[in-house]
This record gives sequence, structure tokens and C-alpha cells, in this order.
Amino acid sequence: MAQAQAAVSERQDTQQLILDAAEAVFANSGFDGATTRAIAEAAGVNSALIHYYFRSKERLFEAVFARRSGAINDRRRRLKDALFANDGAPELEDLLDAFLRPTIELGRDEEHGGHNYTRLLVHVATGTDERSRRMTGQQYDAIAIEFVDAILKIVPGLTRERAVWGYLQGVSVGVILMARTGRAADLSDGECQDDDVEEVIARARAFIAAGIRALADPSRITTKPI
Repeated sequence: MAQAQAAVSERQDTQQLILDAAEAVFANSGFDGATTRAIAEAAGVNSALIHYYFRSKERLFEAVFARRSGAINDRRRRLKDALFANDGAPELEDLLDAFLRPTIELGRDEEHGGHNYTRLLVHVATGTDERSRRMTGQQYDAIAIEFVDAILKIVPGLTRERAVWGYLQGVSVGVILMARTGRAADLSDGECQDDDVEEVIARARAFIAAGIRALADPSRITTKPI
């Protein structure tokens, strides 16, 4: 029994080594530029093990993306559900915190490779190819619908159409803030810093909340040039 458990643990460890290495290689080289040989070398394993565990580079890429996405969405869901527990009526800012925090904190966790996932996410989420659209839909459509529904519960006067646009615009802000780029400091001559995660999240949720509330007010929506 102990021997069997040790074997299972070893397989899991090997798979995690491959996933970590693949995440870094895909982030640096993209899907087309990455090779299973480079991934095997980074993981310190025989390349045959990649085929054994994941069958192909395509499936490995999808597994890399799904691993982080699943963890993000599990945490988002827990935070969201806690806000609505016991018939709670959370503030929009608190709901947006539950949405933003898992991605922004992960993206800035360089010790555990979160910065590599950030680069993959930007590539996949903005991709128009069939693979990118399929992977984004598979991993993020369900949680997106949950948050759109939650926004509609707590923002009076908001239509579903505008809630979806508000959600997607919030996604854009959140993805940009996953990486600590230093661009805020560059643009402000050092006055703005992006290294305080709590401040980054607080500013983002305030900005997105104001935008969503504005979408709920028809008088503030115009298609005419300003």
C-alpha cells in the first residue's frame, strides 16, 4: 500500500514539474515556438514522459492553462459565495474584489510562476484563433456568467447587456494589473507605484465599480462623438 502511494505521489510530482516547466516555456516562446524537447529539458525529465502523461503539445498547453484557471475560478467562487451567504447583499466593490484578487495576486506571485501564467492568459484571452477562443470559453465562461448574474443582483437599473460589457471591461483592467510592469512609475515620474497589491486592487475595484454604475444610468451613455 505504501509503495503504491509513493508511486502515485511520484507521478503527481513529475506531472507538476512538467506543467511548471511548460508554463515557463510557453510563456517565453509561445505555443508555436515551444518544443516538447525544451519543456523536457526545463523539467529535467525524459521527453517521452510528456507524451506519456499529456499525449501531445496541444493537450499539455491546455492542461497548463486549465490548472491555473481552475484555481483562480475556485477561489473567485468561494469569495463570491461568501459575500452572498445568509442572503447577504454585498457592495459592488466587494464583489469586484472577489473577482480581481485571485488573478492579481497570482500574477504577482513570481516565486510560484504566476507571472508566467499572466503572459499565457493575455495571449489566450485576446486571441482570435479557434484554440484561444475555445480555451477561454471552456475555462472562463461559466464563472463570467456567475459574476454577471451577481452584478445584476446588486446594481439597480442595469440591463444584462450592459452588465456583460461592464464585466468585460473589468476583465481588461484586471488582466493588465496582473503584472508588475513599472509602467505606472514610468508615466508618473515615479509618483505612482504598482508594487502594493492592496492599493492596486482598491483602485481597480473603485474604477470598475464607477464604470458599471455609470452603465446603469442611460443618461450617461452616448454613441455621439464627444
